[in-house]
Amino acid sequence: MSRAFEDRHGRRPRKLRVSLTDRCNFRCGYCMPEQPQWAPKDQLLTADERLRLIRLFVERAGVRSIRLTGGEPLLAPELDGLIARLRGDPLTAKLRLSITTNAQLLHRRLPGLVAAGLDDINVSLDALEPARFDAMTRTRHRLPAVLRGVEAACEAGIPVKINAVIVRGQNEDQILPMLRWAMDRDLVLRFIEFMPLEGGALWRRERVFSEAELIDHVTGEFGAPVSLGADGPASYYALPDGGRFGVIPTVTRPFCGDCDRMRLTATGALYTCLFASRGTELRELLRGGVDDEALVAHLAAASRAKPDGYAQTGAVERPITMHGLGG
Repeated sequence: MSRAFEDRHGRRPRKLRVSLTDRCNFRCGYCMPEQPQWAPKDQLLTADERLRLIRLFVERAGVRSIRLTGGEPLLAPELDGLIARLRGDPLTAKLRLSITTNAQLLHRRLPGLVAAGLDDINVSLDALEPARFDAMTRTRHRLPAVLRGVEAACEAGIPVKINAVIVRGQNEDQILPMLRWAMDRDLVLRFIEFMPLEGGALWRRERVFSEAELIDHVTGEFGAPVSLGADGPASYYALPDGGRFGVIPTVTRPFCGDCDRMRLTATGALYTCLFASRGTELRELLRGGVDDEALVAHLAAASRAKPDGYAQTGAVERPITMHGLGG
């Protein structure tokens, strides 16, 4: 594989997050403003444009897995078809194909996803207590549908991971109930430190419930967990009774040195770092008739210029928020 995509720290992209839409049926405060502005439909990449970029990343950079995100990817009608096309293409057929979803529509969409060839699902779920869930998502009465979607995926044999962002003062009281719930269902639960991605509008350092605090919190209820080491961005722990959980300590113990992820927004901007202030715009290149070699040159240049990583000085200042960037 060419080293054209290798940055100065020796990192190469192996995982590509591809957002299908910036729209979402939830309004989680750490992800979007109260009144988000959606991108016009003509500014979204087409399925063919996404496939062209994915194929180039696979063939030239060595990307091995694709995660389809949003916004909420289950709002994208083309989701099943895109997975099927990726699975049916000899170049991408063996990729790990995943989605990250809030799972409200998962029960309805699951048969099509399974038939298309989906490998696994990450579900964003920050609370199990209904009132707390409603407050976190700024919705009403949607938790039952989310839990139904998770159960349906488990029954279908699709591996599910649960991601819970813990924000001090909002949902730290959900840590133990969520851990018991996940253990009862043999689900992988990963707690995520609240990241500074909202330009200072919401994030404050004191609102970060740290990995160390979380371990202490769990120890008081279950006994001291034993470290199992890291797998990707998460550090995993085993409990004395045999349960396990993960923590993604983005703020207190960043994993930037080993990062192999990139994000393609629904409108065609490539972000090589979750904390980057801006991305590389690709949509106009795609629509301007650029050939593959010229396009690869832009992709490789962006990859080589990947930022060092998380800036511990505070929140990222940029016009795009997480619902537009992609999970």
